[in-house]
Amino acid sequence: MPEFGKIVVFGTGLIGGSFALALKEAGAVEEVVGFGRTPATLRTAQQLGVIDRAGINPTHEIEDADIVLVATPVAQMPEIFSRIEPYLGPNTIVTDGGSTKGDVVAAARAAFGERIGQFVPAHPIAGAENSGPAAARWDLYQGKKVVVTPLAENSDESLDHIKRAWSLCGADIYELTPEAHDRVFAAVSHLPHLLSYALVHELAVREDADLFFTFAASGFRDFTRIAASHPEMWRDICLANRGALLGELDRYRTQLDELRMALAQDDGRRLEEIFDIARQARRDWAGES
Repeated sequence: MPEFGKIVVFGTGLIGGSFALALKEAGAVEEVVGFGRTPATLRTAQQLGVIDRAGINPTHEIEDADIVLVATPVAQMPEIFSRIEPYLGPNTIVTDGGSTKGDVVAAARAAFGERIGQFVPAHPIAGAENSGPAAARWDLYQGKKVVVTPLAENSDESLDHIKRAWSLCGADIYELTPEAHDRVFAAVSHLPHLLSYALVHELAVREDADLFFTFAASGFRDFTRIAASHPEMWRDICLANRGALLGELDRYRTQLDELRMALAQDDGRRLEEIFDIARQARRDWAGES
């Protein structure tokens, strides 16, 4: 028998859709019900087998759900939490796929109140530039990290429930506090996206932009790949984690200032020293040493 009966997914695109497909592939769920912003998106998700049917009203879908995954842009989550709270069954566990945790946890506390123990925050560290149901893949989470950020109110049973679901998707499970999560991902995810968007935008608004893009090659493509990501989602992420992100941006500006000074002073030794430290760190991280 499948481990889960009904799973409800808000947001049937890359993150939510891949979660659904992975559990279906594992034979771990009886039924997946999807909610989305447009009927067309839900029809596509159903035609592709991402969901079994589209939800009409949370009143009729939430109470008997084992898991509710909210996989929308983080700015949409407060409204969804408030909408589903009156209908939570005693055994329903809500989780999310947001890239920030402090704001999501605050929204959940405001919406769920004394039921906050039924919300287990999580963040799957997997993604792609494409979005929508057509981007969903059953193997998206295979061997990827999922960070769970437990709350003091979470029972061991609720926490294990969500960990088990992500494990069945093929993911490796890690734990961080919400605060540590946002500090880490401001540096290694949110800042790189901001920088990638900034570089492409700066070139795109030049009068001779076509000239630069004509000669951009693999290095530019690799560095700017994530600038093809969903603008609305990344707008929400940057604003939601702006405190930590501003701190990381200031640190990066300091690094750029040091590089600029080395260039201005024709200091090749300092440039090579910085490049060498960065190269070794990158090779160690990638297992290339």
